[in-house]
Formats: sequence, C-alpha cells, structure tokens
Amino acid sequence: MQATLSGKVSVVTGGGRGIGAAVAARLADSGATTIICGRNRERLEQTAQKVHCESMVCDVSDWKSVALLAERVQQTLGRLDILVNNAGIGGFGGPLYKLPLDQWDAVLNTNLRGVFYTIRAFAPLMIAGGGGHVINISSIAGKNALPNGAAYAASKWGLNGLSYSVAEELRGQNIRVAIICPGSTYTELSPHEGKDPGKMLQPDDVAHVVAMLVTQSPQSFASEVILRPTQKP
Repeated sequence: MQATLSGKVSVVTGGGRGIGAAVAARLADSGATTIICGRNRERLEQTAQKVHCESMVCDVSDWKSVALLAERVQQTLGRLDILVNNAGIGGFGGPLYKLPLDQWDAVLNTNLRGVFYTIRAFAPLMIAGGGGHVINISSIAGKNALPNGAAYAASKWGLNGLSYSVAEELRGQNIRVAIICPGSTYTELSPHEGKDPGKMLQPDDVAHVVAMLVTQSPQSFASEVILRPTQKP
C-alpha cells in the first residue's frame, strides 16, 4: 500500500482486536507511526507484532492513565496527527430497569467519558502540531432504538452529540472531527444471534472508511459516515 501517511503519528484506542486492530493495520500499512492502546497488555503486544505498530497499556475510563499515554506520546514522538477513538464495551443484558448500576457506569465511562478524556489529553498536542484528525467510532445504535441495549445506545447517542460539538470547536484549529456509525459488524463486542457473519460488516470495512477520512483533501471533511452491509444479515 502507498505510504500516504508517512511522517504521521496515530493513536488507536481499543486497538488490541476487532475494529481497532484492523484500523491500526490500515494506518500502519499507509506509513503512519501507529500506537495501539487498551487494557490487556498481552493482547496488545500480540496485535502489535502482527500489524507492525507500537503498544501502550491505557484504560480510557481513567484520566490519569490517558494523561500518561498523552505524555508518553509527546515525549517519544512529539506530535499526534490521528486519534481514533475505538475503545468500547457493550451492554446488552436486558431491559434498562434490570441493568446493574456498575454495568451502566462501565459502559458510559468507557464509551463516552473515555472519548472526552482522550480529546482533552491529545487535542493540545494536535493544535501545537498544526492540526489533525479525530475519528470516533460510533454505531447505528447511536441513531436508532436498541431494546435491551439502552446503556450502549445512550453512550453512542451521547458520543454523536459530543462529536458534532467538538467538530465545531476544533475546525478552526485545522482539526477535523468525524464519526463512523457502522451497522452490524462481526466482532466480539456484541451478540449477533441469527445473523449471517458472511453478510455482516467486517472490521476491515470500518478501517477502510477511517483511511478515507484521514486522507481527504484539506479543504473539506466528511463529518459523519453511516456504514451498512450491502445485504441485511
């Protein structure tokens, strides 16, 4: 693949598997120095060896952990051009009134608070470097009702609102903020009972869109992409 991102630095949260790993591979293949982060060190290291990127342990729901990651990136690489907020967890255990309180906290803290933390930590580094891209991986669940997954849907609806607002805040700093809302994607995150994996979106499909977004012409940006499988699975 052509090294269209040579000289760029990217960070992918939740990069140990699934969509995050596919995005990291695509960015690394395009020439970007790529760092994947997540909570599981062993999984990160295994993925880093496969996709030729660096790995750093980070819990995006913990501000101190995110701030430390940003400090390490600044000290070792001196810049950040691409931030892909992919880290997320599901919450599909039944109706909201039966959801354990700690599960609500876990979903919202990772899927929404974690994005605030990474933008809070990395936007100053992007601004100092003259611009960049923030790509937030949302979901069709951020557009539609999701019975028995209300916490997950709430986190993604919230992520969309955060993203639209931050895009307006940062566009004057030459930072383009976009969301990707995939439909049914074949990963370990959520159950897909009764669906045909062969018809579902694959992690590489999402990675392809990320690559398109970060290689747009400088005078424009696609602020939102809704990605659906060609055939209903």
